[in-house]
Amino acid sequence: MSMIGEYLRVTPGDLDRAVRDPGWALDFADEVQDAEDEPGPSPAAARHFSTYKTWALLGFLPARAGFPVNVVHGGEPLAGDQDWGYGPPRCLRAERVRLAARTLRATGYDRLVSGVDPADLTKAEVYPLIWDEPGALEWGRPWYEDLTRFFEAAAEAGDAMLVWLD
Repeated sequence: MSMIGEYLRVTPGDLDRAVRDPGWALDFADEVQDAEDEPGPSPAAARHFSTYKTWALLGFLPARAGFPVNVVHGGEPLAGDQDWGYGPPRCLRAERVRLAARTLRATGYDRLVSGVDPADLTKAEVYPLIWDEPGALEWGRPWYEDLTRFFEAAAEAGDAMLVWLD
């Protein structure tokens, strides 16, 4: 079984409801995921997005670059004891989504991987441990670009986000 990074765009009102009722949020996330089943809409049109196994790389590289928003482990946790796979979901309020979208776009993948030695990823145990393979850093590029588009669309709509590992 793999760990997969998951994102759900929600309106600020839906986020408030999710904070009050995490059980509702889980049901809502399942409904959206089912409605957008493969191949699903483009990242800019989707309400749900998965980074699949690139979640750890997409957490490591922005943290290394000093991003002001943790785009993988989100912001504040939802209340209660909900476990959506590998712990509780976290939420990014609309203003944090806007900041993340601007930072993702302004940084770009080339700048993010500049000076990164794949051996550092192995040493840091960044999942999955594939960093000794040729071109392994390029594996994250399309996921980063799609995540950027997803965040930009959410920011443009004024949406908040739920973030979790499944």
